[in-house]
Amino acid sequence: MFSLTYDRAKSALFLVAMLGLMSGLGFFAADRPDAATLAWRTGVVPVLIALVVEIIRSLWRGEVGLDIVAALSMSAALVFGETLAASVVSVMYSGGTFLESFAEGRAKREMSALLSRVPGTATRHANGTLEDVELDEIEPGNLLLIHQGAVVPADGYIDSEHAILDKSALTGESMPVQLGRGEEALSGSTNAGEAFDLHVRHRATDSTYAGIVRLVEAAQASKAPMSRLADRYSMLFLAVTIALATAAWWFTGDPVRAVAVLVVATPCPLILAVPVALVAGLSRAAHFGVLIKGAKPLEALAQIGTLVLDKTGTLTDGRPQIVSTEVHNGMSDDEVLYFAAALEQASKHPMAQAIVTAARRKGVMLPVPDHVIERPGEGISGTVSGRLVTVGGVAFVNQQVGATAVASRIMNVGTVVVALAVDNKIAGYITMADALRTGTAELISNLRRLGIGRIVLATGDRRAVAENITSGIGLDAVRSELTPDQKVLLVVAERKNGPVMMVGDGVNDAPALAAADIGVAMGARGAAASAEAADIVLLVDHLDRLLPGIEIAKRSRRIAMESVVAGIGMSVVGMMAAALGFITPVQGAIIQEMIDVAVILNSMRALGIKPQIGQENAA
Repeated sequence: MFSLTYDRAKSALFLVAMLGLMSGLGFFAADRPDAATLAWRTGVVPVLIALVVEIIRSLWRGEVGLDIVAALSMSAALVFGETLAASVVSVMYSGGTFLESFAEGRAKREMSALLSRVPGTATRHANGTLEDVELDEIEPGNLLLIHQGAVVPADGYIDSEHAILDKSALTGESMPVQLGRGEEALSGSTNAGEAFDLHVRHRATDSTYAGIVRLVEAAQASKAPMSRLADRYSMLFLAVTIALATAAWWFTGDPVRAVAVLVVATPCPLILAVPVALVAGLSRAAHFGVLIKGAKPLEALAQIGTLVLDKTGTLTDGRPQIVSTEVHNGMSDDEVLYFAAALEQASKHPMAQAIVTAARRKGVMLPVPDHVIERPGEGISGTVSGRLVTVGGVAFVNQQVGATAVASRIMNVGTVVVALAVDNKIAGYITMADALRTGTAELISNLRRLGIGRIVLATGDRRAVAENITSGIGLDAVRSELTPDQKVLLVVAERKNGPVMMVGDGVNDAPALAAADIGVAMGARGAAASAEAADIVLLVDHLDRLLPGIEIAKRSRRIAMESVVAGIGMSVVGMMAAALGFITPVQGAIIQEMIDVAVILNSMRALGIKPQIGQENAA
């Protein structure tokens, strides 16, 4: 609410300053100089008061910016009767702050459904019936019914024979896990199987998911805001300006010369040109599916030296996929896929759905299975095209087909083997895994071309799984079995190598995203908590979209820096001319406006940035 009011105040100040300037020019053209002077003063005073208040706040925080020069020039111009010059300065200054505020506000408003993974209600057992209750009403000891596809609202224990939970948003585990009676279920997990009962251990506000959200909020609060690019030059520029103005007045005895120096020195080109370049960069990045929440993250992105990557859903797709098929008893690969997918249509298990999806992508026409019997979490049997088919875990299928089954299967790390039997004979094995995204090694190479010197994997998955999947792609380090708070510590530790960018897509990544200098969320399928904590959201679910984002950020910042240097350089030349008496205050204001136009036109070149690195993969 405060931010909205603050933005409206900036808009109002810009409107007042513009009305003051235009009405004053109208009165001056009508040969009414007194009314013109009054109109110009009326437009300047509110802007000057707001500027002084902002300067006092900045000084209280220990920050010194070029805003002081703008305040000095407006004040001096009013005192010595150069009201037109003061009015022009007030319009340029208020217009610059309005543009800067508008740009950041527009970027943040693109985000919606904050923390939408938090369930609104829960279903509770009560005296033999079920009732929907608010999360605040859940107490330890309550028995909840967790529907299929629902998010577990509170930490607790499984009170059914079994449950299948997708914990990828919390732990980074890529495959759903099966839990038995009495095993712990964490809030924020998703029920990937049949409905089950949960015996509540903690209130929702004291559970895992709520703790992660609090970590996000704490990390966000601890992150210091970046100063504007122009402010980095403020002390030197301020010293030069005051020295020239004082010298001009001292040696000539003419205070108007000092006013002229201050007017020419007004940092409006810097205040305006920098946001224009960065906002143009925001627009170009969005065109490539990279939503950057403001000019400050864009600037920070251009200076990143270390990248920390989550595994599940980031380097990998985050969903089980078929990686190989082994056939037996005269079956072909297509037949194995046909029978398995046809029967798995009757199951909602994630791996069953992955098999069905793979078959449909190949254009396989799947018949409707009959006489289906499913044992959740173990396997399914039924008839397909008149033949008895069994699909499931190796042990389950072995049990169903008896002595003809292969005794065991050797699985690679991070894979799951699905067995298929047709007419009580083993027909084949389908190996599934959360596979590395295509082109990952080339992506890592391109990131290094863009100046990322160190790339680290951070995952909650097991070490063997992480190392097996990432072998040979060129990472500098692999950190596995990490909890959310350990990911935060890793990000902090990596800062010794320079500014850190963290990329993730799950709720477990949100604290690290908020703690990093730049947090990037995989927004297409990622949790809303991570998207809210992040500074950047990849709207297209491909990590290679980082490449145009980084390149645009670097080139936009370079253009902004060119505007800063050009603006300061031309202003210094103008100040020297004013100090020597060649420029009056009004002429100085006009010259300053010309400098504004020059540097803003330069900044607008950012709208035409065309990224080069990796675009053959991003298309």
